[in-house]
Amino acid sequence: MRERVDRATDFLVERGFDGAEIGIVLGSGLGPLADAVEIEREVANREIPDFPESTVKGHEGRFIVGRLGGRRVLVLKGRLHGYEGYDLALTALPIRIMARLGIHTLVITNGAGGIDLDFRPGDVMLIEDHLNLQGRSPLTGPNVEEWGPRFPDMTAVYDADLRRLALEVARARGIALRRGIYASVPGPQYETPAEIRMLRSLGAQAVGMSSVPEAIVARHMGVRVLGLSVITNAAAGVTGATLNHDEVVAAGQAAGEEVSGLVAEIVSRMEAPAR
Repeated sequence: MRERVDRATDFLVERGFDGAEIGIVLGSGLGPLADAVEIEREVANREIPDFPESTVKGHEGRFIVGRLGGRRVLVLKGRLHGYEGYDLALTALPIRIMARLGIHTLVITNGAGGIDLDFRPGDVMLIEDHLNLQGRSPLTGPNVEEWGPRFPDMTAVYDADLRRLALEVARARGIALRRGIYASVPGPQYETPAEIRMLRSLGAQAVGMSSVPEAIVARHMGVRVLGLSVITNAAAGVTGATLNHDEVVAAGQAAGEEVSGLVAEIVSRMEAPAR
């Protein structure tokens, strides 16, 4: 894994992708957020040495470097998932690369099913904590000490200062930002009503199939994390309606303008962490 990260990082450094402060991962249907970035350079993932390709509709697969809210950002347009057949360590490969390229903060976005009965499609939830129900960890295997400790602390995965900033920005923009716990499950099938009842009993407000491996790896490498979920649908059994991916992508795109403005302002007001 280390050699793979080194090759990809060297490739991107040669093309001017280093020097960004903040990384952003775009979730299902949230590709329009990339349109708000003043792009300096971009490259398709398939052009990066040994970089796996996303196979999911709504996850285009590009690295972008540019400016958003006056800050230099690295954007991953299209993420990787375990259900595509990739090991979880590999799904978080882009985060390793972003950290090596110099980011100090990672903004993770995703499309999620609303478990909380008060949530509605189009709501945005601030992730306060997570449940890793993937059945494994992206840190499984040999540890690279230069990246982080063998047993990293996960007491505060989602940075409290960044969460306060997100709430402040949302209030100023008139956005009723929800708050809750995000459950990450393997997929690719959507959950059954019984599984949603189980997740609700575990304390989850939203559910998806990504993000948590990325957050774990970011914290392993000392990168701060802010997580935002766009509620794209009510989870199974909440309304009785069936679920399909096209509707999830469409709901994410519909929320794109509001989320883009929210993320851009949050990014513009972020302060670099004390070293």
